[in-house]
Amino acid sequence: MQWLSSVSGQSIFITTKWLFFCAGLVVFLWCPSVQADRQRLFDTVVLYWENDAFIGTDRDYTNGFKLTARTPYRVETTASHLPRWSRSLMDRLPFVKNPGHARAVSFSVAQNIYTPEDTDRRELIEDDRPYAGILSVSAGFHSRTPERKNNWEFSIGILGPHAYAEDIQDWVHELTHTRPAQGWDNQLEDELLIDIVFETQRRLALSGATEGLRYDFISHVGGRLGNVSIYLNVGAEARLGWRLPGNFGTCTIRPGCQPAGTAFQQEGYPYARRPLGFHFFVGADGRAVLHDVTLDGNTVRDSHHVDREPFVADLMAGIGMEYGSLTGSYSYIFRTREFETQDSRHGFGAVSIAYTF
Repeated sequence: MQWLSSVSGQSIFITTKWLFFCAGLVVFLWCPSVQADRQRLFDTVVLYWENDAFIGTDRDYTNGFKLTARTPYRVETTASHLPRWSRSLMDRLPFVKNPGHARAVSFSVAQNIYTPEDTDRRELIEDDRPYAGILSVSAGFHSRTPERKNNWEFSIGILGPHAYAEDIQDWVHELTHTRPAQGWDNQLEDELLIDIVFETQRRLALSGATEGLRYDFISHVGGRLGNVSIYLNVGAEARLGWRLPGNFGTCTIRPGCQPAGTAFQQEGYPYARRPLGFHFFVGADGRAVLHDVTLDGNTVRDSHHVDREPFVADLMAGIGMEYGSLTGSYSYIFRTREFETQDSRHGFGAVSIAYTF
């Protein structure tokens, strides 16, 4: 139990700061807007959690957390519902600048944690994934019609010890009485991260009924540019269920993806009285990857790195439910090998819970 005392104080201190930050963000989102109509600026808060503990492993992409707040989707008339500073930017961004479309802004804070397969070794494992953590904040700009949704996301973050991945993981292992990873002294060094993501989603097929059993098919295509990652991606999702929500599918912690929740009201029910609905979904996302800082290592200094695979695919299956103001989903994601010496493919579970008020 010696390791518990060595990390407990620092872990609790760092985690307390993190929790106070998240709590403060949520309180801010619930405060009334300073707009003349005194409506709330944000109407949806979404919590995402991804972890490979759902399938009994602790390696590779081992944990992800994301908290997102989003304004309502509205077509602007005389008064804008968007934050004042965001309007001029959205009016200049391609694909989201049409004020005749329903538009929204989102803000997110996220942390991702990566470890090698053998977390009991203290020394550097040259042929396995580097230890790495990323902590970031981002702003998203969204525009949509019933058939199409366009998304821009701009993020800034930090890679390295000041992402506090080691502290958070040690704290969780302490709570669950499991052995912490031993090799965090070898993690990638601190580095400022900046990137831009664009993704467009399109509903290609939708059953005609507004009640009962329905299905739809949603495609997406996009890309990411920055020192976090450079890639082009394409994918699709098929859904079948009772009273499908009027959004654009299920999102994992994928940059540029739509925040979960009933984003666009098509069923004719106010959020607070939305009847029970559920659906099953399957999906896929493929990426042509030119750069991944968690595999290629630090950009401006020598560091541990592995040979990245140029093509990576995610296969997803799960269930979603909606009732009243709540929307939730659970999915399993199967990911192909991300680097040449990776022993096996990887999988993890993903949970999202959204509340619209």
